[in-house]
Amino acid sequence: MKKVAVVILNWNGRKFLKKFLPSVIKYSQDNCDIIIADNASTDSSIEFLHETYPQIRIIQNLINGGFAKGYNDAFKKIEAEYYVLLNSDIEVTSNWINPVIELMDKDPSIAACQPKLRSYEHPEMFEYAGAAGGFIDKYAVPFLQGKAIPNY
Repeated sequence: MKKVAVVILNWNGRKFLKKFLPSVIKYSQDNCDIIIADNASTDSSIEFLHETYPQIRIIQNLINGGFAKGYNDAFKKIEAEYYVLLNSDIEVTSNWINPVIELMDKDPSIAACQPKLRSYEHPEMFEYAGAAGGFIDKYAVPFLQGKAIPNY
């Protein structure tokens, strides 16, 4: 068991796996377990993974229960100190996760952490993380800095 499990939830995402999984393997395999949690894909994702990346562990969920259930079902079958939830359409670069893990190792009060995401189409710009603003509060809820959230 490695310290870090990079878990990629997949549902009919063969095209994303083909495009982005090579960077994850190249920049993560030495210090991370890379796991694909498949949410009952009906495309050729599983066949592609078996043929192209036989070293990658695949957890096949029996149903597509959505994002949260897909990850939660997979986590029951994975042991690691840290779990990285990585979307299948993310390209990672050298040393992408080490600073985050080092920060969390130094400060046990940190329960969740997120690296900065750059836009794939415009790498000079940060991705806006689904309009959340890229910040996470103490309950691991994304928020937009300066936005008032009633009853929060």
